[in-house]
Amino acid sequence: MNTGVKITAYAAALAATFGAAYGVGTGVGPVEEPKKAGHGEHAAAPSESAAADGHAGHEEGAPAETPGTAAANTPGGLQVSEGGYTLAMETPAPAAGRSTLKFSIKDSAGRKVTAFTTEHGKELHFIVASRDLNTFRHLHPVKAADGTWSVVADLPRAGGYKAFADFKPAAPGARGITLGVDLSVPGAYAPKPLPAVAPTSTVDGYQVRLGGTLNPGKAGELRLTVTRAGKPVTDLEPYLGAYGHLVALRDGDLAYLHVHPNEGGPGPDVSFTATAPSAGTYRLFLDFQHEGKVRTAAFTVTAGAAGDGSGTGGKAPAPATGEATHDAGDHEHG
Repeated sequence: MNTGVKITAYAAALAATFGAAYGVGTGVGPVEEPKKAGHGEHAAAPSESAAADGHAGHEEGAPAETPGTAAANTPGGLQVSEGGYTLAMETPAPAAGRSTLKFSIKDSAGRKVTAFTTEHGKELHFIVASRDLNTFRHLHPVKAADGTWSVVADLPRAGGYKAFADFKPAAPGARGITLGVDLSVPGAYAPKPLPAVAPTSTVDGYQVRLGGTLNPGKAGELRLTVTRAGKPVTDLEPYLGAYGHLVALRDGDLAYLHVHPNEGGPGPDVSFTATAPSAGTYRLFLDFQHEGKVRTAAFTVTAGAAGDGSGTGGKAPAPATGEATHDAGDHEHG
């Protein structure tokens, strides 16, 4: 019997900031009623408090967000500044190919922040996605003593990208924040169409099947099943303290959601309970680790689709396309 994976999410914070919340479910069997939990809980840190999480973090001296403000009702990743913090890119126009990205998080006085709380094994998580959602990079930059972060990223094509910084300042009462900023890779731009809705994604010989529903304003289970050569993978390895990470980006504005498994067995099923903030098209990116390597399976889904509204397809399985990769040089394993 496969062991279910219990999922946590941006529960209370996203209820305010995204108009919806991720909850807790089980990976196998009936899905339990989602429980509200703190963002980013995982097996390595079950004692993290929900009160310490969210998207309106602040440092001493920075203005705090209050309920009812514009920031409190803005989806994650759509603002370059929030709660007194700003994502400042030093390399806003990197060259195509492998290049070094540099940035910092600045406080309300314009000073570079150097103290962060470690979550999921890192002080800060950095994600870059192309505007057409065909390229996705989940990176882990290195911080210098002065608060400047740097990381090598492979941005294969000219065009528009968006970078997201997911972090929690090390300050009393601070909460998690996700900031977003635009990047521009110079050159002739030829956008690719969004990959079609398909229930199966193939990556490095692994097949990941997506089942379940994604509905606006209504919780539904997203269940991802990992197989290889037709056999279930039951020995997924923890990556940053979890058996799988899921990032969801909304087509059009690239509004950002990021959730992690909490505790449970190592596959083949990884289950998430999600509520779409609106009807529309979304791109899902599942990170999982097996045999020492992190891989990313990507899917296109629609929320509020005509018919049953599942949005995860209903036709014969077809592999999803697009570049959704993890560069082994950008990740620490183990």
